[in-house]
Amino acid sequence: MILISYDIKDDKLRNKFSKYIKKYGYRVQYSVFEITNSKRILSNIMCEISDIYEKKFDQNDSVIIIETSDNCKITKWGYAKNDNSDIIVVG
Repeated sequence: MILISYDIKDDKLRNKFSKYIKKYGYRVQYSVFEITNSKRILSNIMCEISDIYEKKFDQNDSVIIIETSDNCKITKWGYAKNDNSDIIVVG
């Protein structure tokens, strides 16, 4: 799993960045996305951030990418605890 967290001051740039990241994963918090871990996807995202977004950021903006490993322990509470649970529907 990859977590991407961002804090971008400019509304237009923040919305554009959010729409871009949304193509790869889903929103878990207002400015945090969870993405299935893939070297190709991570490479695409990092290249796009470096090539397009980084030059538009100012000193108040930040993007953090966290790569978790298979043995990384993740504990969730509230709504988040149901995100990865398997649901079986019997009809």
